[in-house]
Amino acid sequence: MGGVFESLKTIDTSTLVDKVETNLIALLVENNLKVGDSIPKELELTQLLGVSRTVVREALLRLRLMGLIESKKKKGSVITSPDLVSILEKSMNPKILDDATLKEIFEMRLSLEIGMADFIMERVKPEDIRELRLIVAQEPEQPNNVLFEVNHEIAFHGKLYEITGNATMKKFQRMLLPIFDYVHTSGLLRTVPANNSFVAHRDLVDIIETGNSEMLRNGMRNHLENHFVSLFE
Repeated sequence: MGGVFESLKTIDTSTLVDKVETNLIALLVENNLKVGDSIPKELELTQLLGVSRTVVREALLRLRLMGLIESKKKKGSVITSPDLVSILEKSMNPKILDDATLKEIFEMRLSLEIGMADFIMERVKPEDIRELRLIVAQEPEQPNNVLFEVNHEIAFHGKLYEITGNATMKKFQRMLLPIFDYVHTSGLLRTVPANNSFVAHRDLVDIIETGNSEMLRNGMRNHLENHFVSLFE
């Protein structure tokens, strides 16, 4: 029985619009088009691809939604540089993501914040230190086995993203805020034991002011230890 079906090929279930979308992207790449370059008109594309104008129009609409092209007066459709974070943001509603995906996104956030220590140490200014001091002054003392207050975390870590000077990182952090809040309030995180090496926000500010990148990475890792432990069961 198995031998009879071994010769059968997998059925291509992609629609004609799917195929045209793929071919359009390949066409743009093959012609080495850059940001700002015009793409062929709809009629020309229908002739090149051998499909109806309706199909081409639908495929072009998808490219616009992806941020790959946009319409310009007198130039028609032109290549653009997509805002990848904004595209992701449209599908980052925590209520429609499963628990496994939420945890993986949370892990990405933790890894990103530890990894940006070099940018912080290289670009921090005295006024940034003063602002961080003001932020931590508003925070109550917390025992080291309690998960952080979300509002305090957002204010402090948001300032760290700002210090990096990386606009994409800042957008990514803003995109993750609903995920961050949801994971903390959803019961996905476990209660964790006390961590004797806990590094608080105040300690991180001291490191940023007088330490180096390696010290900040280690400090950030210890600071976020409760998060890591609560994620990895």
